[in-house]
Formats: sequence, C-alpha cells, structure tokens
Amino acid sequence: MRSTNLERALLKPIIAFASLLALFASPLVRGESDIRLSDWPYPFPEYTYDFVSQEQNLEMVYMDLEPTGLANGETVVLLHGKNFSGSYFEETAKALSEDGFRVIMPDQIGFGKSTKPEHYHYTFQQLSINTMGLLQSLEIESAHVLGHSMGGMIATRFALMYPDYTESLTLLNPIGLEDWKALGVPYRPVEAWYAQELGKTEEKIRNYQLNSYYDGNWNPEYQPWVDQLAAYLDSPDYPIMAWNQALTYDMIFTQPVVYEFRQLSMPTLLIIGDRDRTALGKDAVSPEERAKLGKYGELGKATQAAIPGSKLVELHGLGHMPHIEAFDRFIGPFLEFLEAQTN
Repeated sequence: MRSTNLERALLKPIIAFASLLALFASPLVRGESDIRLSDWPYPFPEYTYDFVSQEQNLEMVYMDLEPTGLANGETVVLLHGKNFSGSYFEETAKALSEDGFRVIMPDQIGFGKSTKPEHYHYTFQQLSINTMGLLQSLEIESAHVLGHSMGGMIATRFALMYPDYTESLTLLNPIGLEDWKALGVPYRPVEAWYAQELGKTEEKIRNYQLNSYYDGNWNPEYQPWVDQLAAYLDSPDYPIMAWNQALTYDMIFTQPVVYEFRQLSMPTLLIIGDRDRTALGKDAVSPEERAKLGKYGELGKATQAAIPGSKLVELHGLGHMPHIEAFDRFIGPFLEFLEAQTN
C-alpha cells in the first residue's frame, strides 16, 4: 500500500534514527543475515503461499509435513508464538506425522521467514484470514488447530471465525487468558514497543527466555530459539522487523479474546504449564500488581470453566514452553485428545 505524504513525513525520522541505531549496534556482522531468515535451516521443506493483503503482495512461508505413519486423513495446524516461528514445532510435527496426521506449520506475516511489511494493520482476524487462505489454497477442508502463546490468541480467533472448519482447538500456554488493560496495565504506544525492540541484544533475548520461560534453569537445547531471534539483529533491515514486532505487541494488548471463550463450540483442550507467569506489560506495574498477573495455575481453571465442555491438562512445575521444556509430558495428552476426535 502506498503511504501518504503525511505518513512518510512522520515515519522518516523514526526509520532514520532506527537505522542509525542498528548500524552502531552490530557493525561487525552487517549483511550476515536478513529479516527473512534466508540462510536459517528449517527442519522440513519450505513452501510459499503468495497472496495479496491490504494492497500488498505478501509471502507466507510454511512447512507441510505428510504422514509417515498410517494416514488418518486428518490435518493439524500448528500456530507459533510471538518470539518464535513454525520451526520450533519440529518434535511435535514428527510425532503427529508418525501418528498419521498431516501437519501444517505457517510462519505468520511479520514472523519467521514470511514477509515483514513496512506497513500492515495487524489484527487477529487478519492473521486468521491469512491462515485460512493458506489452508484453502492447499484444499484442506477442515483441520485441528493448536496455538501456543500468541498463537493461542490467533487459534482462538480462527476458531471463532471458522467454527465449522475447526475440528478441534488446543491452546498450549496461550497468552490472552486475561485482559491486561482491565487489570491496570497501562497502554504503551507503538513507538515505545519499537524503541524496546531496537534495544534488543542477544544477551537480553537469552536472559528474557531464561527467566520468563525456564524459571532460571537453562538447557543447551533452548539455545536455538535465542539464536533465531538474534539472527534478525544482524540485518540492516532490522528496523523493519522491529516495527512489525511493535505492531504485533499493540495487537496483543488491544485485542483480547478472553471475553469470547464462551462462544467456542468445538472440542477444546487446554494444556497449561502452571509455573508460567507470562503477562504483557507486567514490567510497567508495581510489584504488588505484578504478582496478580499471569497466574496460569488459576487462569487455566478459569478458562476451562469459560469454554463449554473443554478439558484441562495441568503440567505442574512447567513454564511457558511445555513442548520444548518437557516434550513427553506435553505430547501424550495432545495425541490422546486428537485421537479421541478422530476415532
């Protein structure tokens, strides 16, 4: 979409300042990476869904894994979280494939290897429409949908928009189980999120994941998800990536799905690591207010009560990343749930 003269005038100083920061932030690695992760290996063959959205030609990169076990004719769609791409579902996808499922793992626009637009109006509805377009292009008539973290908010919106298409819904430590604004977290403008993204370093990324995802217990197997995010920092186009990330933070904060859980009508499974304390903007409130946010042990139960007929699997002692932190404890309940829907 062509920007107006006013938009260009407003953005010029922001982008120029961002580019200057990026230049000084990583002078030794300039040009070694790009914001499409072109040189980053994915675990399965990559495909591209080309489409037009908001008057732009966009590319959604996705992986499509066929069953390696006896095919059951069912498809599972895995929707990634904000700090990730579809590639972190490798072990999950292999297990599903061995169990007879076809597995689709898209990188949403703005993430992973997909297009990072200079301008895009991010909504969960738009990302759901994009995902449905991909599935229709593959002539998939219905699917089981799993969403992790931010992907849980996309999966919820997708299921609300396409209830007849969604055979089942699985929410794996989703964010959006509470409305942070209603709980007193102050609104942060896009420019503030943008400045925060520009200030990222590999060390900050690792420390965030260490403390937020793994409760201070590091395993070398977690390092690839630090490296993948850090790879963006090496690109001269990183300010564009940072701007997209700022826009998606705003989407997450301003578009809660928690009030619509009662409208979900398909079989739904909640898999909740109860050590998780993820909450957007908790750094902007007092310690007393912060202690009330992101209490997944309570949020999981409240969400189960809100979603008619839903099932809750609590993974005690696990945090935000059950499928990475303790795969065997996650995959068993997930496969059992899916098999109950397909038999």
